[in-house]
Amino acid sequence: MAINRDCLGREYRAAQPYEVTRGKIREFAGAINDPNPLYTDVDAAKAAGHRDVVAPPTFPIIMGMDAAAQAAVDPELGLDFSLVVHGQQSFRYSRPLQAGDVVDNVTRITEVKNLGATEMITLETDISTVEGEHVVTSVNMLVVRGDAAKDRA
Repeated sequence: MAINRDCLGREYRAAQPYEVTRGKIREFAGAINDPNPLYTDVDAAKAAGHRDVVAPPTFPIIMGMDAAAQAAVDPELGLDFSLVVHGQQSFRYSRPLQAGDVVDNVTRITEVKNLGATEMITLETDISTVEGEHVVTSVNMLVVRGDAAKDRA
């Protein structure tokens, strides 16, 4: 089943704000095996000019995964998640995420294209504080393997 191009621009909103905590940052840094003290030591983070510990640059992927899960079960989109491979990930930061941030996120389908029998769908997640300050945009491109593009023929 091909991805429904009529869903281009569709948005998926997080059910509730996400609170960035020191504990979540420490766990994520441990999971990626990054010992940078800016992620775990408040004094080191403050000495570097931050108000608290900062999250590793790839931390926002947690919030993007929630939206990808919403898209995966959207029956109108037609995404067969069993055929999905993560293709590319990038981040556009306005400033680092820090412990104490409470953020909202909105994910939007920004591109759907095909390359032969493969389809690619790009999801962009804008992450902003609940006060409206943009922090980061996470861009996630998924590759849908198979012959789904044949359905459009």
